[in-house]
Amino acid sequence: MAFFSRRQFLTGAAAALSAPALLRAGDSLRVATLDWALLETLLAIGANVVAGTELRQFREVAVTPVVPGGVADLGLRGTPNFEVLRFARPELIFNSNFYAWADARMQPITPVESHAIYRPDESPYALAEQATIAIGERLQLAAARQLTEEISAKLDRYKTGFAAGDGRPVIPINLGDARHFRVFGSDSMFGEVLKRVGLTNAWRDATSYSAAAPIGIETLASMPDAWIVMIPPHPAEAIEALSTSAFWNALPAVREKRVLILGSINPYGGLPAAMRFADLLQEGLGHAWNG
Repeated sequence: MAFFSRRQFLTGAAAALSAPALLRAGDSLRVATLDWALLETLLAIGANVVAGTELRQFREVAVTPVVPGGVADLGLRGTPNFEVLRFARPELIFNSNFYAWADARMQPITPVESHAIYRPDESPYALAEQATIAIGERLQLAAARQLTEEISAKLDRYKTGFAAGDGRPVIPINLGDARHFRVFGSDSMFGEVLKRVGLTNAWRDATSYSAAAPIGIETLASMPDAWIVMIPPHPAEAIEALSTSAFWNALPAVREKRVLILGSINPYGGLPAAMRFADLLQEGLGHAWNG
């Protein structure tokens, strides 16, 4: 049996207390969620996530934050495996209005706390900020408020940079096939980012819960001055078909090389998705304007 002097004990205790919160995430509550926007948020602030849904697809679509290998996969968001959830032993489950139907099944396992990021006629960015701060306070993770401050400052910096651009509007879309897309309006997280960095969303019509679909590809002809910003994932065959489409290649944006294909982003994400979109957009437009 090892014995420690009083000095050794106090030195070790001081080191533990000074360790960054993110490095001691294992000390925080074990948490789980069905919602991808909340999963993004929890991972980004260093929460001790033990279970989430559709993790393989999340890694492909959201890309970041990285999901640790030890997180249990609960299966489909619409039909999660509650037995796997129980075996993951969460101490708190964060849920959203999208999956409120599952509350009654999860409450016998452990307490459930709900946060909405997407609600009709409300700003998803503002709701994401509120949810991030509330979750951070609940888990006592200072990284939550740091995240909100970091993205706010970054968007302000990007706004200054975009002000020196070409002033053209942007239409953010996701392809369904070679003839249809869904478009993200002013009530989407992507639309919110565009507004906050001083860019105009070329899509002026109404959307429902952030997006409208299916929209015919011919609609893009009515926005000849816009940058077309394509947000994957897209069907591979759709991209291939567009490359040989006479109509697509006749669009002014295509002829004038005003089409950006970004990396994949969670379209119904939280602040991490907003930051990823802003970063990729700044990189893409900055290269196009200065290239």
